[in-house]
Amino acid sequence: MSTKNSFSLNPYFVVRRLALAVAAISAVAVISACSRDGDALHASAKTLSVTELKSIEFSGSGHWYQFGQAPSPTSAWPQFDVSNYTATINYENPAAHVQITRLQTIEAGRVRPAPVEQKPDQYVSGALAWNLAPPAGAPAGTAPTAQIQPAAVDERITEIWTTPQGFIKAALANNATQKSIEGGGATIEFNVGKIHYEGSVNAKNKIDQVKTWIDTPVLGDTLIEYTYSDYKDFGGVSFPAHILRKQGGYPVLDLNVAAVKANVGADIPVPAEISQAEAPKVVVASEELAPGVFYLRGGTHHSLVIDQQDHIVVVEAPLNEERSAAVIAKAKELIPGKPITYLINTHQHFDHSGGLRTYVDEGATIVTHELNKPYYEKIWAAPRTINPDRLAASKRPAKFETFTDKYVLKDAARPIEVHQIAGSGHDDAFALVYLPAQKILSEADAYTPLAANAPRPASVNPYSVNLYDNIRRLKLDVNQIAALHGPGVVKLADLQEAIGEKTASN
Repeated sequence: MSTKNSFSLNPYFVVRRLALAVAAISAVAVISACSRDGDALHASAKTLSVTELKSIEFSGSGHWYQFGQAPSPTSAWPQFDVSNYTATINYENPAAHVQITRLQTIEAGRVRPAPVEQKPDQYVSGALAWNLAPPAGAPAGTAPTAQIQPAAVDERITEIWTTPQGFIKAALANNATQKSIEGGGATIEFNVGKIHYEGSVNAKNKIDQVKTWIDTPVLGDTLIEYTYSDYKDFGGVSFPAHILRKQGGYPVLDLNVAAVKANVGADIPVPAEISQAEAPKVVVASEELAPGVFYLRGGTHHSLVIDQQDHIVVVEAPLNEERSAAVIAKAKELIPGKPITYLINTHQHFDHSGGLRTYVDEGATIVTHELNKPYYEKIWAAPRTINPDRLAASKRPAKFETFTDKYVLKDAARPIEVHQIAGSGHDDAFALVYLPAQKILSEADAYTPLAANAPRPASVNPYSVNLYDNIRRLKLDVNQIAALHGPGVVKLADLQEAIGEKTASN
């Protein structure tokens, strides 16, 4: 019999660091148009028409890359072809609106679902960020709604102040220091709150590089690098015709700019439902799938908690520390008096590994594919000064148990098997979790059950076909599938129906 409970926790929310400095930046209403001797900052302001520029819109095409979703721990972010990228930026009342039309690039040798055109519609204004999109799982043609994105505020604000003109405006407003470069130009540095910016002005008074750092749950202080080149005159505004942005060491945007418009209408009002939105809560709802086996749902990502003889095992630590802290609290409530000894990680994608460090701080051993261990060790050693987490304070060393094909946690009542999902195009270090006594399988991203009344996709997802092939290869006797995305627990028959069993290889 199933039992259900709920737990909620208010996480750190949107009174963000950068928003505290927005007013100071936007207060730069007048900048001297006269170049000073040895003053690269003001010379660049003149060359880039910073005084006259209140807003800007630039558009083009190229490539976008999905940050944090590399198909292996050592790969670059996966590439998408961008047919249109349009950014509208208001410098006076700092706000931005970015629209993208993109399609995932087919990668030779890697089987993925058929590409579907995506049209993200993203906004930021002051301390609020939001997207316009249909609700998840909604039928085709459903009208988009405003969806708050508190975790995106910092990054989207930096996208304003890392544009060439935005960088100069922010530098002038924040007591920037500059150091001359041999051959002409200068390096410029300043802080906006806790966020540090660095840039270089070349001998032609153009910005050719900007660096800044934001906090991300997996990488900590995450370097964002912009390279600007091939400046052109766009209707009286000097702007780069090529923009390359890297994040976490790999490209996330490679844009050929085709058009630039100065002082466009850039009023970006905050929707009422966003301005009045309450702080999002981390909600953990539990359902007992079998004695001692709990399915912990919440939002877009879920976990599994398993009671063993003298300890607790948690499957998956998604998203961030706030999510992990809530799951840890719930696990201890459901199974009191036992420590969390193991955390099983299905793969390294950032939405599934963002809360791992919280379990390291808790003292748990991380069970993961052997390819992931050196990657985690490297990135967890990076600085975390912008938003230090629990592990940054405790400095507890990480403990790992790794596997290639199979790993077993023995227990009289609830043994656990961890198997590699072999041959998946999604990730090269990919795992499923199986409880043989309970006939429960848990996995992430290989198969996501559809929400009620959601339309069926036009084609079968090859990741799901591959998962079923692995279930048969491993001879797993599966009754329930506790998917770590989606609306809830389903039967093996639901997976078979989703793929059409005849499509699985014999």
